[in-house]
This record gives sequence, structure tokens and C-alpha cells, in this order.
Amino acid sequence: MPRPIVATIDIFALQHNLSVARKHAPHAKTWAVVKAHAYGHGLERAVRGFAAADGLALIEVDNAVRLRELGWTKPILLLEGFFDASDIPVLVTHQLQFAIHCNAQIALLEAAALPDARFHVHLKMNSGMNRLGFTPDQYRAAYERLRAIPAVSSITMMTHFANADDAANPDLPLAEQVRRFRQATAGLEGEHSVANSATDLMHGDLAYEWVRAGVMLYGATPGGGTAQDFGLQPAMQLDSEVIGVQHIVAGDAVGYGSRFVADKPMTIGVVACGYADGYPRHAPNGTPVIVDGVRTCTVGRVSMDMLTVDLTAIPGAGVGSRVTLWGKELSIDEVAFAAGTIGYELMCALAPRVPVQEKK
Repeated sequence: MPRPIVATIDIFALQHNLSVARKHAPHAKTWAVVKAHAYGHGLERAVRGFAAADGLALIEVDNAVRLRELGWTKPILLLEGFFDASDIPVLVTHQLQFAIHCNAQIALLEAAALPDARFHVHLKMNSGMNRLGFTPDQYRAAYERLRAIPAVSSITMMTHFANADDAANPDLPLAEQVRRFRQATAGLEGEHSVANSATDLMHGDLAYEWVRAGVMLYGATPGGGTAQDFGLQPAMQLDSEVIGVQHIVAGDAVGYGSRFVADKPMTIGVVACGYADGYPRHAPNGTPVIVDGVRTCTVGRVSMDMLTVDLTAIPGAGVGSRVTLWGKELSIDEVAFAAGTIGYELMCALAPRVPVQEKK
């Protein structure tokens, strides 16, 4: 029989979470963000789960083409734009919208000899996050260069917020990014796209014409509360089984580096899941897990193929016991928080060797 680890994807949960995003921004259109293979959930499932979205957004040109092959006919947006002149014919063939974030991309468009092309461009502003985009004082010049390109048929003005989940952050308040964006785009013709998941859930007045819903669609929180607080449902469940049991006494250590040492007699369960499956190696002792429906925790260091859990208070547990690493019974955000990371990382880190099935 196959190794007992499996990830289960709930298409209904994807659909439900999209409806939550749309409900928070009822007058806006919604991009469903499906980068990193739909945050580890799979493009094929995303196409079905987000069928009601107004468009799909991602960063990988080849995966944008794959979405067309899967039958997606509505808009597709490349959030980082294109990377080379050779990408431009692909944009035309597959009718891909794209971000423009630097002068080098504009120069490539200016040099492209595509008289019949009609590009829908999303001009990125760096309003303070300092990743991609034109600073506010550069923005209008970039806008005018794009307007002068005959193939550019529309320009959507776009920025990304660093602290929408922490609007009063003293280093970069949300209000300051909004002020910079509004000032730099005043009087410019085009739609606006500024709202990520946190903005959609907590600052609906900033929805404008488009929202870009990401991690919320997969049932994890972007911050500012738990996923359950926002009515989101987990779309990924990771389950395995206990494959071995050890009975130890006070003074016995568990795992590489002997990071955990028992202070009393304990029963230790060995679970078929490790960092090669996508579980975080840095998860500390005490990271929550569910065994046979009972909450317990990890002990010892996570290894490549296995992790160990405390079965002492679950006397009926043994080889074959069901283990939930995250999902409906245990929030992926809680596991991520315990491991010092975020739910996004755990989803995206799900390894190809883990079988994936759909919830029936």
C-alpha cells in the first residue's frame, strides 16, 4: 500500500472563500490569485474552484498558458509582468494582461513590432513597500510612455499594501500608502487595483474596481484575525498516520540532536510526515497536531520523512492512528504560528511526493 500521507483539497471551500471575497467588495471585480500552483492547491482545481472569479492572477508565464489550455477564457493577469522580449508574442497569442513595474519593460513594449496587439496593462506603483513599481514621482512619466504605445489599449493603476492587516503600523501606515497612490494617480484615466486579501476583508472602502484575493481564497488568514473570524473555510487538509510507537522513560531523548528529553514516562508516536513532505523542519516541540481526534503536539526535531508526537494522553492510539497535521480540525495558521511562519508558506511547501485527492 502507498505511504499513508495525503493532502485533500476541498473545491467547495475554494468556492465559498471566493464568495466571501466578493461579498466584502460587492461592487468590485475579483482577481483570484493562483500563483505558486494556486498556493499548492493545483491549477486544475483552481480553475473549477474559482470559476466565478472575474479573472485569475499569477506570475508564471507558462502557467498562464496552462490556464488557457485548461479552458479558462476570462482575463489572466501576470502580476510581475513579462521577463523577456520573447514573452511578448505569448502575451498576444493568449490574451494575457500584465503588470509593468520598470522602465526596461516599457522599453521592450516600445520596441515590439506588433501592430495588431491590444495590451491591457497594469502599471505598478511603489507606494512604500519598496519591492516592484515606480515611485510616485516617477509614475506619471511611466503612464505617459505607456499611453504613447499604440498597442496599449488600457492602463489599470495598481499598488500593493505592506500593512493592510496592521493599518496603524508606525513604519508605513496604510493611510500613507493610500495618500501617495491617490495623489500620484489623480486625474489619470483608468481603473484601480490596490486591494489584497487583508484589504478586501478589513478595508472595503479601498476595493476600487478590482480586488486581488490571494491567501484568503485558500482558507488562511492574511492577518488581522483568524480565518474562522472572517468566515473562511480551509481548502487543504494534510493527514497521515502513526507508523511506529516507542515507550520511553524520564531521561530518554527523541530525534536528531536530542532536542527533546522526557521528564517522565511517555508514549511517542512516529508519523509518516517530514520536511520532505512540506512540514516545517523548524517546528518546535509543542507544535499542535490531532491524533484520532485528540489534540496533542510534536516532540523532537522534524526529520526528512517522519515527525514524532506525544501519545501519552491518548491510550488508544497506536500504529494506524489517523493524524491531522492541518485542516478542518486544526487551522493551518495555528500550525504556522507555532512554527514561526505563515500559512502561505506551509501551503506552498506541500511537496510533489504527497498524493493529493479531492474531498468527496
